[in-house]
Amino acid sequence: MNQKERMLAGLPYKAWLDGFTEERTTARLRLHQFNLLRPDEEEERATLIREIIGKTGDVVHIEAPFHCDYGTNISVGNNFYANFNCTILDVGRVVIGDNVMFAPNVSLYTAGHPIHPDSRNSGYEYGIAITIGNNVWIGGNVIVNPGVTIGNYVVIGVGSVVTKDIPDNVIAVGSPCRIIAHR
Repeated sequence: MNQKERMLAGLPYKAWLDGFTEERTTARLRLHQFNLLRPDEEEERATLIREIIGKTGDVVHIEAPFHCDYGTNISVGNNFYANFNCTILDVGRVVIGDNVMFAPNVSLYTAGHPIHPDSRNSGYEYGIAITIGNNVWIGGNVIVNPGVTIGNYVVIGVGSVVTKDIPDNVIAVGSPCRIIAHR
């Protein structure tokens, strides 16, 4: 397997091999352009975000600034909205369903590093996919950790740190995020 195949399979990989540096540079140049567009340049914004994101539904609106590693590993459904300062570290796949809204400062982190210092210092890292279902609202300043699945019809409260899967039809809040109500 090359390093990209390893990365997308959730296996340890080295982020400076097999063209990763060039892919990240291409993504960052597009992100830079996107983040500098004037608010009235809506057509350019829509075109550019579709070049950045791997797969999008018909209606996608992301406020600048937006940040990601590659963009190509992100899939968003129809009627997606992300408010200011959304960060998606997409070394692992990120799949977001239909009718999903992110408040400001939402961060999805698929990236991880080994805990043991010898392994961490070797340069290996890994990515574990994040999946978000349909009809989800994620509040401001929420962090979603690697490997988490958030179900359908879920609300995640402001400031939560989501460390474990969240089932369908719940409201969850806190650090670590926990269910406080069923819908």
